[in-house]
Amino acid sequence: MPVDAISLEVFKNMFISVSEEMGVALQRTSYSPNIKERRDFSCAIFDPAGEMVAQAAHQPVHLGAMPASVKAALDTFPQSLRPGDMVILNDPYLGGTHLPDITLVAPVYTGKGEERRLVGFVSNRGHHADVGGMTPGSLPLSTELYQEGLVLPPIKLARAGRLNQEVIQIICRNSRTPEERKGDLAAQIASIRVGEKRLQEVAESYGVEETLEHMGALLDYSERVTRRAIEDIPDGSYHVLDYMDDDGLTEEPVPIQVTITVAGDGMKIDFTGTSPQRPGCINAPQAVTVSASLYAVRCIVGDDAPANQGCLRPVEIVTPVGTLVNPQPQRGVAGGNVETSQRITDVLLAAFAQALPELIPAASQGTMNNLLIGGHDLARDKPFVYYETIGGGMGARPEKDGISGIHTHMTNTSNTPVEAMEFAFPLRLKRYALRRGSGGRGQHNGGDGLVRDVEFLSPARVTVLSERRRFAPPGHHGGHHGEPGENVLFRGGVEEVQLAGKETLDVEAGDILSIRTPGGGGWGAPEG
Repeated sequence: MPVDAISLEVFKNMFISVSEEMGVALQRTSYSPNIKERRDFSCAIFDPAGEMVAQAAHQPVHLGAMPASVKAALDTFPQSLRPGDMVILNDPYLGGTHLPDITLVAPVYTGKGEERRLVGFVSNRGHHADVGGMTPGSLPLSTELYQEGLVLPPIKLARAGRLNQEVIQIICRNSRTPEERKGDLAAQIASIRVGEKRLQEVAESYGVEETLEHMGALLDYSERVTRRAIEDIPDGSYHVLDYMDDDGLTEEPVPIQVTITVAGDGMKIDFTGTSPQRPGCINAPQAVTVSASLYAVRCIVGDDAPANQGCLRPVEIVTPVGTLVNPQPQRGVAGGNVETSQRITDVLLAAFAQALPELIPAASQGTMNNLLIGGHDLARDKPFVYYETIGGGMGARPEKDGISGIHTHMTNTSNTPVEAMEFAFPLRLKRYALRRGSGGRGQHNGGDGLVRDVEFLSPARVTVLSERRRFAPPGHHGGHHGEPGENVLFRGGVEEVQLAGKETLDVEAGDILSIRTPGGGGWGAPEG
């Protein structure tokens, strides 16, 4: 089959459907509300060289970083990944993002004996609600990686189809909720098997050569479309400096600086000038920074380019070693994946807004509002760990208002339904509502944030990891800033205690935690 526009579209959608079916299998068979309800997972397929060919519409922060995981697996096991093998890893300095994100990678072969051919790789990543560490949920206000949980370098979880149960036992033994870990790992393994089977079917139906040829053609096509989009950006250098609130250990603002230089059909994204790596946990592994950069580039390119690594071929990304955006081992990174990734995206889009003022929206909430709760469920007499991210305001767009109460940019999860939360955990949701008026006013208004008040029915340890509590999401072109977020604890439901954006504390039954998320910035000067 020759490569033409029709065949390219057919193969693109077949590859995407493989990733999507992997995601359906993972969600339906998972054990934890974090994966089953919030859908905090991602799936993708790769060519034999380890380049991402297709992905499902899952988590941007996962998908842009997964190529680093596949590369780490191939570097660790060069020429030795055979049919039925499976690699597991979560090490942020060896292809991972942060420790709760566990990645599986498996080769896909077709044929037998001497006719056996490597078609590519399938991979998934799931956020596990607890993998050990100093606080429940494994996103602590840490000072080093070892405080954040169990570290898994690339190792074989399966050889020739035979699972290494000892590895699974080690992971479960290091978690506060071992049965949940066992169930979610089983779901990831099932998802990988689905991906293997479906990609084999594609290769066997259309031929290995045609399949590989179309993988390469899709990567080339994405590169061409991306280059055309870059050519439409005026040549020049676009510079932005912004600040994160703090690193969780000190109150010192943390600068993120970027210069985007556009020349013809190529682009350079340079983070020189960004803060040195921080003592706190907000350091972003290089794979996370690349992931945010890929996301921002794809926002400019749009849906015309298939979502694969070809989009990054025209882009040079400079991440100085030893900085916030490319830390040295073994700095803490728990918050880098969830919070710093969001602010990197803000800075990149603000730089693009200088070149494309009529295209880029105002800043969205700029945080994932991570909430982690763990302890012993007195009613059920068992340990529990709960994790969620909370939506907020989307920035206003050049032609319409921002959306209220939604996850934006590097997170694409659903909310945790009230019924699921209260059924599975000793928690009661007292209030869940839009934070009216928190979006910045403008010609088009920013979306409003959310108010989510959680009552504790058992004593627990809580970690809140959030941003935009000091520096508000900025508006564009005269639009007003969105309202910063707030975290408030009501002791005994009455005594009001203002919390920091990043804090770990112990709570008692009857206490209520109120998370009030930021609104998005407005776009254009408001009338009147």
